[in-house]
Amino acid sequence: MRKTKSRKILPWETKNIILNVITYVINMGVLFALFIGTLYLNSVTDSTIDFSAQIKNATNFLHFFVLLSLIVGLTALYLFFEDRDFLRSAVNSEMLFLIIEISLIVCYVSGSYLNIYVRPLALATLLALFLSDRRKAIFINIVYCLLTFLFDSLSGTKLDIGQYPMLIMGFASGMLAVFTMDKVYSRIKLLMMSLLITLPSVFCILTLVISNADVNTWETILFGACSGPFAVSAFIILLPIFETTFTKVSNFKLAELTDHKSKLIRKLIQQAPGTFNHAIVVSNIAEACAIAINEDALLARTCAYYHDIGKLRRPEFFKENQADGYNPHDDLTPELSTNIIKSHAQDGYQLILKNRLPKIIADVCIEHHGTLPILYFYGKAQKFTDGEVDIAQYCYAGPKPSTKIAAIIMIADGCEAAARSLQDRSRENVKKVVRKIVNERMELGQFDDCEITLKELNIIIHTVVNNLTGIYHSRIEYPKVNLDGIELNN
Repeated sequence: MRKTKSRKILPWETKNIILNVITYVINMGVLFALFIGTLYLNSVTDSTIDFSAQIKNATNFLHFFVLLSLIVGLTALYLFFEDRDFLRSAVNSEMLFLIIEISLIVCYVSGSYLNIYVRPLALATLLALFLSDRRKAIFINIVYCLLTFLFDSLSGTKLDIGQYPMLIMGFASGMLAVFTMDKVYSRIKLLMMSLLITLPSVFCILTLVISNADVNTWETILFGACSGPFAVSAFIILLPIFETTFTKVSNFKLAELTDHKSKLIRKLIQQAPGTFNHAIVVSNIAEACAIAINEDALLARTCAYYHDIGKLRRPEFFKENQADGYNPHDDLTPELSTNIIKSHAQDGYQLILKNRLPKIIADVCIEHHGTLPILYFYGKAQKFTDGEVDIAQYCYAGPKPSTKIAAIIMIADGCEAAARSLQDRSRENVKKVVRKIVNERMELGQFDDCEITLKELNIIIHTVVNNLTGIYHSRIEYPKVNLDGIELNN
């Protein structure tokens, strides 16, 4: 899933540095232990390898330690300059190390007990791609291929085609995975496309077959062709574990959350159908806006589905769910009505976290109204108090949108509600209303905490207008025809 890099640098604390240092040192130890384990297991399966002699070979260990230190150090350096906010959390670094370590273990086991050419060399890249972003996935692909090369070269792993072709096979398979599977949301499609990442393995094995007559041709090619599907199958099994452990959200998770059979969406359909219909329209607008400014469209759609989920607590207090004409706010004071309306943002935030949904969706729930005033009840209160009302009491508690996705949801939410109430829904009128809503939010400083630009806001305005005029298009006025006495032929 592609994510936009933030230009804001979060401040580092001493604990961030200490935790990162501890994480890198511990994982260097883990990788070193895996290397020793590989030496031992290779000596068990291959009588020509003397484990005792390998342990006493200080030069071999020194080479591995120096090269491992360089790779790990460059990983930290890359993350420091490429995405310092990502590196700031030691949990993120631990996730990347765990991806590499588990992938090395899976590759060793499959290579030792099945066939060396069936190893899922693209596994680490796929996990990094769907749990972080494309840039990190490319870098992890390089790191993983170098580590695999080190393990193969220094631990005595026997390859018919040598270590260097295997290095190229791993690198090429990972790169193909990055560029062909980045936007895939279906597991079945992912399995089908996995055949693409086997091509480098098959090509390299064909060169082996041509140059070495002793190789079992069809068996070797078959195992090589299975490396891609094996990598994707292992990825599908491991991804939910990583998502749960590190509270990450992938495209597959987002696609599941927008399924109408998911728990909260099903409740919304049953208990607040008006809010659900509003969420569907907002999601279409938000997705189009995200595509227009190169943001994550699936994330925008998912956040829009859940942005008003807090209304489940008191659905009857929101106009879109009042079917019988009765409005309970008529019997309440403006202050109490305001508190009920305001609470849906906080209620949504808590409901999302209670159901263990991604925090990024919960953040949009509480941010999509920012600190905007609830003008209807503010105006109603002014009538009761001769205008002496503190507007702060009639404003949402915030915080303001901190991401472009949250800003998009704020705009789409307000514009959809405003357009629905218009009598004249001509393009000119809709455009005037949309621009007015965006300008009001700018004047009230609602976009101060996110990095959205004026150019992007203008693109969003244009996109929202196009979508709203498409949704609320004019209809043909049918003439009144008297059907009395008319018979239709069967």
